[in-house]
Amino acid sequence: MCGINGIIEKQSSKKKISSALTKMNNLIIHRGPDEDGFVAAQEENYTLGMAMRRLSIIDLTSGKQPIYSDDKKIVIVFNGEIYNYRILRSKLEKEKNTKFHTTSDTEVILKLYEAYGVESFKWLDGMFGFSIHDKNKEKLYIARDFFGEKPLYYTQNDSQFIWASELKSIVDVINVKPELSKKGVNLFLRLTYVPAPYTIYKNVFKLEANHYIEYDLNTHTFETYEICEETPPKEQEIDFEKAKADVKELVYESVDSRSIADVPLGTFLSGGVDSSIVSLCLSQATSKKIDTFSIGFKKSSDESEKAETVAKLINSNHHLFKIGEEDLEDNIHEILMNFDEPFSDTAALPTYFVSKKTKDHVKVALTGDGGDEVFGGYNKYYVGKMNSRYTSVVPKPIHNVILNSSKVLLATKSDNRGRRFKIKKMLKAVDYGGNSYWDIISLANTERELEEILLPEVYEHGLFDDYKEKLESPLVESLTDFRHVDKILSLEGGMLAKVDRTSMQNSLECRAPFLNKKIWDYTNTLPESYLMKGWNKKHILKEAFKDQFPEDFLELSKSGFGSPVGDWLKSSLKKELESYIEKDFLLKQGIFNPDKIIPLVKNHLSSKRDNTFRVWAYFCFQKWYNYIYLNN
Repeated sequence: MCGINGIIEKQSSKKKISSALTKMNNLIIHRGPDEDGFVAAQEENYTLGMAMRRLSIIDLTSGKQPIYSDDKKIVIVFNGEIYNYRILRSKLEKEKNTKFHTTSDTEVILKLYEAYGVESFKWLDGMFGFSIHDKNKEKLYIARDFFGEKPLYYTQNDSQFIWASELKSIVDVINVKPELSKKGVNLFLRLTYVPAPYTIYKNVFKLEANHYIEYDLNTHTFETYEICEETPPKEQEIDFEKAKADVKELVYESVDSRSIADVPLGTFLSGGVDSSIVSLCLSQATSKKIDTFSIGFKKSSDESEKAETVAKLINSNHHLFKIGEEDLEDNIHEILMNFDEPFSDTAALPTYFVSKKTKDHVKVALTGDGGDEVFGGYNKYYVGKMNSRYTSVVPKPIHNVILNSSKVLLATKSDNRGRRFKIKKMLKAVDYGGNSYWDIISLANTERELEEILLPEVYEHGLFDDYKEKLESPLVESLTDFRHVDKILSLEGGMLAKVDRTSMQNSLECRAPFLNKKIWDYTNTLPESYLMKGWNKKHILKEAFKDQFPEDFLELSKSGFGSPVGDWLKSSLKKELESYIEKDFLLKQGIFNPDKIIPLVKNHLSSKRDNTFRVWAYFCFQKWYNYIYLNN
């Protein structure tokens, strides 16, 4: 696990490139505090440099990067873990009689590329971002893993091409601070994050998951290609009991593969279905007690009791940490700014703290991330399916009356995400054109709400049009559709960004066994009723493991992993929030409509309306904007 950086310049020197790389590397030392590495090459048509910071997990003694081919013509820097590298190494030794100089997964990627070219990228089971300079072909290849677990940013101008694991490394070395991207602003204020290929900055991009860049060093042009062709989901006839056994075997196999490490590892154990199953599987794969970690809030409910139940069941060394508002005050700026762009998933705060505490005990943690997307576990999937039923029964004029009435009847005054909150969210997302899911996943503002709070020259229509083109159907109405939208947007841009940045900020590696292409491909062949049976979410996953937990344990309701930020905005964060709704500031900034955003915030602060998610997204944006553009 590391972070990587790289620069190509048309006219430069090795000294200048090395200086820039040192600066970029120093900004991500948290991603790899154990060691660093550099390579720089000055050619007739270009100067190229690559660098990395390393967090040593596999091959602690001989895995130092960069790693070169035997003829020194090909070199790689790599961030991540390849879980099937031993299998791939054996393949190379048998088929190509390949000789290795290290026991690292990094060298396996390099040797695979030497033997089979970019075709080999599709064989990698893991989370990764890497770059390979092939001097023989005068090409640079930059690749990102199937789900987008590891980040990769890039930008190009007239004189240079830059790529990096974190946005800060790019922004800090280009000559002029980039302008805001209107698309990025709109995406963030809808979703609470900015998904690939966009960022908050104009002309700075994220490499999409499951893609690689091929950069021609002679012409200084590049193309982006898909690594693995994603075949459309195709339901197959399969007996439920057989499918259940297959799921169980695939999960055990994935947990086992993601447990490869030369350092201590444990699990995040929230008490929910996914983390409980991962912890169970890991505990059964070793004769030693495993370490499990969970976090809770001092003044609000959480799932710590459920976590303790599982910890006793699997006989783990369990560590429970409690945090309060004082922890937020001390760390919120550091946490939010480390994302390098606005990010307002409320679960980022507890994820940071559980990572920080976990790092005191282990260097790697397995998580339950991805279980909801892979097995159909979100409440929003219910809401999505309800849209077609609702619109077939309720005429649109009557719905408009219900929606207007709900603003009063279902209004809440505190950050309480109960039944009223869920019903109101469903009603706001109802769409008679079959597009409700785009508002359902808009955790900050619906399309209508965003158009109200942004100035007309900032608001962007057709925000999701290019994402819709990636789907098989223009309408998103089935569970399969919902899961695939989440893979493209919510997983890459939200969930995985949150876990990567908060864990790596604490030099902790997180691995997600449910994010395994074999499991994803398999669940795409199952009848939807196997994933969601009536109101029962993740049906087949629960059935596969229910005999190993107390009766009905896996059916207990989930409270989530968010933070009570709605209340914090009214207390410890209130003064700062109020400074962001001063009319002169808003008029000068030229992004928000003061007549709409000021009352929205004030109604929350006065507890007239609970606007937690909308106001928290606004707060996070303004905090980031003030830090980056106003140096406050």
